[in-house]
Amino acid sequence: MNETRAEIRLPTGELRDDLPFYTKVLGMRLDEISPADDPRVAVLSGHGLRLRTEKGASEPAGTRVEITELNPPMVMPKTEHMYDVRRLRDSAPWVIGRAGMNCRDLLPTRLGGAIIASHIRVPGGGDVPDMVHYHTVGFQLIFCYKGWVDVLYEDQGDMMRLHAGDCVIQPPEIRHRVCHASPDIEVIEIGVPADHVTAIDHEFTLPNGQGEPTREWQGQRFVHHVKEGATWQPFRVPGFRCRNTGISEGTKGVADIQVVRFEGGEPPATRTDADIHFTFVMEGSMELHAEGQEPRKLQVGDAFVIPPQMAARYADCSDDLELLECALHGDFASEVVA
Repeated sequence: MNETRAEIRLPTGELRDDLPFYTKVLGMRLDEISPADDPRVAVLSGHGLRLRTEKGASEPAGTRVEITELNPPMVMPKTEHMYDVRRLRDSAPWVIGRAGMNCRDLLPTRLGGAIIASHIRVPGGGDVPDMVHYHTVGFQLIFCYKGWVDVLYEDQGDMMRLHAGDCVIQPPEIRHRVCHASPDIEVIEIGVPADHVTAIDHEFTLPNGQGEPTREWQGQRFVHHVKEGATWQPFRVPGFRCRNTGISEGTKGVADIQVVRFEGGEPPATRTDADIHFTFVMEGSMELHAEGQEPRKLQVGDAFVIPPQMAARYADCSDDLELLECALHGDFASEVVA
């Protein structure tokens, strides 16, 4: 049986400007914030009150609302399939996200709310003002693109350092905290669905020791893929090789993550039945030829998404071309188009 509670709702013009007043002046604690890349909603508690402040809310200030579900179930929206390209040189804006991180949206359409892909950096690096938290999310990837970052994870022992090329998946609701980062840190973060809540766990302390290696969080294991010493193997597209991160196995087919590099030749067109097929250009350049679309020249920092069954070819690839590919579901089929 759900417990009925009440919260006071207050509109805000700019959440990041108001939060210090609630936390530092009034001494309230932050319990939830969303979305992480450009926060618009925050839930705070203190002095016997539960307060929700939302950017652009239409409710009059001080509206009292009874709530029966403090942690509503995650909703997975239906994917709105489309072809989309996001180029770094088009001056995509950087915005201030959670814990002072700078975020650039790599997929503005978000496919109808099915996925969010963010390019994240921590200006100046150093200590990160983060708290132990978790996400109500179906899938979440953290890929260290440049530099390094120190992170603590529930049941994973002491501090873990992710170097450029390393990645982890954060299973649903695993407790974690970002601690330190190098000055040049850049991370690619992918979350499904796009709209998910970051909840602060004020009672949980990290590190909390080494847990059971086979533990699952909502059916997913924690996966830490390390670039150094990883094995390269043939990729689904001839002319490329990849290092399998083990994420498809760790998520039981929810998602698949591959790091891909060009080996030479003229790669053929391929198509997949993946519900979501997102790619980020980490190094080098290429020309994307997609069925029914004008060719697009892509370089470092660009990203694209291809809908199911659309034939696409990677042409004019530079020798140093390296891609990060994310596909959902992880057991998707791929075929070469004659």
